[in-house]
Amino acid sequence: MAMDIHKCRDVCYDDRKRRVKPVENRGKARRNEEKMEFRPCIDIHNGKVKQIVGGTLEDAGSRAEENFVSEQDAAYYAGLYQRQGIRGGHVILLNPAGSAYYEATKEQALKALKAYAGGLQVGGGITPENAEEFLRAGASHVIVTSYVFDGGSIHYGRLEELKRTVGKEHLVLDLSCRKREGSYYIVTNRWQKFTEEAVREELLEELSSFCDEFLIHAVDVEGKSSGIEAELVRLLGEWGKIPITYAGGVGSFSDLELLRKLGKNNLNVTIGSALDLFGGPMPYQEVLDYIGKE
Repeated sequence: MAMDIHKCRDVCYDDRKRRVKPVENRGKARRNEEKMEFRPCIDIHNGKVKQIVGGTLEDAGSRAEENFVSEQDAAYYAGLYQRQGIRGGHVILLNPAGSAYYEATKEQALKALKAYAGGLQVGGGITPENAEEFLRAGASHVIVTSYVFDGGSIHYGRLEELKRTVGKEHLVLDLSCRKREGSYYIVTNRWQKFTEEAVREELLEELSSFCDEFLIHAVDVEGKSSGIEAELVRLLGEWGKIPITYAGGVGSFSDLELLRKLGKNNLNVTIGSALDLFGGPMPYQEVLDYIGKE
């Protein structure tokens, strides 16, 4: 029998103790404090923790341009984030279900969730049918894009189904986007397909009634450490009504400061390839200290 997750509000699922426990509602607190948070990432491709160039991911042949391939497994990074009390990071499965590498990638994701139950979100091929498995494995939230935007437009029936199945408080909508004709259009299927929906304040307002947070990768600069998408950051910061995590292009502390300024301190940030954890030049601890400063 499927569990009615919707009735279990503000809990996470801890398989290690076979019980539920409360999760701090950091989103509401952050809105009051008006302060940027660091949100870590664990991107898994072909069964390995990696940092890739976002726009190069291809399902055919499970190929991507790689910036970094870790010798550590996903549980190692989950344990690191847990020890430092850093919550709200995302574990992303970058192989589609049915691919030759999907099971190895999924195994890594489940190990990370078990290692830090309640502290990480998970995305990549999430549907109402498999969301419960990831929540029971320890995910605080499931992250969804393609299921909702299948065919290029929003499926409100699917959104309602997800909200009813997992609960608004356990749902993150991934609005990762690429620029086309002057607007930032949401992309799906591991960032390979454009939808007809552009990121704009009206859309954020509408979709916020279905989810707890947004995750937004600026795909054109993802993995390049070449600077943030300033126009997108400004738009997101102006709205800022629920937690939004921005990812893409941060390669220096000046990029972080610009993100803080243009985002009006309303945006959380994920840094991948630029961190020394993943072979980059930015010291991880210095990033935490910088973001944590008043």
